[in-house]
Amino acid sequence: MKEHSVTIYDISEQAGVSIATVSRVLNNSSNVSEATKKKVLNAIKDTGYTPNAFARGLGLNTMKTIGILAADSSDLYLAKAIYYFEEELRASGYDSLLCCTGYAHKDKKAAIELLISKKVDGIILVGSNFVYPDVADNKYILSAAEKVPVMLLNAELEGNNIYCVSSDDYKSMYKATGELIGSGFRNILYFYNSLSYSGALKERGYRDAMKDAGINVVERQLQFFEGTREDVHGMAAQLEKTASTGLKFNAVIAADDTLALSAVKYALSKGYKIPEEFSVIGYNNSMLATCSEPELTSIDNKLETLCQKLTATLMGVLSGEEMPKKTIFGGEIVTRGTTKGGTSK
Repeated sequence: MKEHSVTIYDISEQAGVSIATVSRVLNNSSNVSEATKKKVLNAIKDTGYTPNAFARGLGLNTMKTIGILAADSSDLYLAKAIYYFEEELRASGYDSLLCCTGYAHKDKKAAIELLISKKVDGIILVGSNFVYPDVADNKYILSAAEKVPVMLLNAELEGNNIYCVSSDDYKSMYKATGELIGSGFRNILYFYNSLSYSGALKERGYRDAMKDAGINVVERQLQFFEGTREDVHGMAAQLEKTASTGLKFNAVIAADDTLALSAVKYALSKGYKIPEEFSVIGYNNSMLATCSEPELTSIDNKLETLCQKLTATLMGVLSGEEMPKKTIFGGEIVTRGTTKGGTSK
């Protein structure tokens, strides 16, 4: 086996121990028996293994740098996540390198390879759009995880050295849709702008809540907006066009707060009383939720908590600890003036 192709996984397999145990040996941890340490060191010697960026992250000439990948830093959700991650990493003594990849697969792959070449100690993928339904498209993540720990925010992918922390988007959307139904709204439109892993969970939560309530959903009730995230007027215009086709709806549940605010704009332009005649629920509980009148009911997906947990998990991995591969947090509906029972301050 050529030296450059040997990884920490090869050492683990040859020595017959876990990756975490190899990490402890590389980190000179005292929590390893002499016999086990000898097996690992012999495997390193036999394979000609040279500690890579992952090993450096465990204390051997570490670069103390984490790579962060995000598709679009102008997106409010992603921008806030980047802020939280950089804050947590600084507190842990790490610097960060940020790559804004866009949404093309080839650009994501190129960016992750660039960070590997920069000898980062770990990589954080911010947002669910990095994970694809087709297993073959996720090979770029699996390959990176052979060299450094890869952390996924709000997405799931099975693989060695991959750790996932996410919000339960399915359950949150199911519950929010159920609350609208419980308030007397049955003609509920789902407004979305992403086909990501997270987006698929949200859509399924909406569909299942409607189905379980005995409400038939026609495909026109699911409106996908293809424009930019800043085009609130375009979003409102799409709702106007949808209504003009004869589709009746008196509530909107949206995949993010910008879409939800466009629904508020649409409802007010039609003269509906909010929330008595028309209700709206957004997603992410961003700063936008308090920028409208009435203020927006929104689902808080606990972004700060997710980022803190993901960073803590990464720090544990880099210290050679056994860490959970997957952690899921529940969201919370923050009720304000666009739904019944809420108030607008």
